Amino acid sequence: METEIGKITHFFDKINVAVVELTGNMKVGDSIHVKGAKTDFTQKIESMQMEHNNVKEAKAGDSIGLKMNEKVREHDKVYIVRE
Repeated sequence: METEIGKITHFFDKINVAVVELTGNMKVGDSIHVKGAKTDFTQKIESMQMEHNNVKEAKAGDSIGLKMNEKVREHDKVYIVRE
C-alpha cells in the first residue's frame, strides 16, 4: 500500500540529492516510491538531512534532503510504501 507523503521541489544532479517537501511523516529505513512523468522507482531511505544535519525522522511541513538512487525531477510525487 502506498500513501503520498510529499513532492520533489529541487534536484542536485551532481550529488544525486533531492529536496522533498513533506505532507506526511517518514523515517530512515522506510521505503519510498518516486513517481513522475519520466520517473518511477522504489528505494529505501538510508539517510536524510534537514538544515545540513542528519535526522532519523521528519514530519509533515518539513523540507528534507534525500540521497536518491536515480535522477528525479521537480514535481515528482513521493509515496511511502507500507506492507
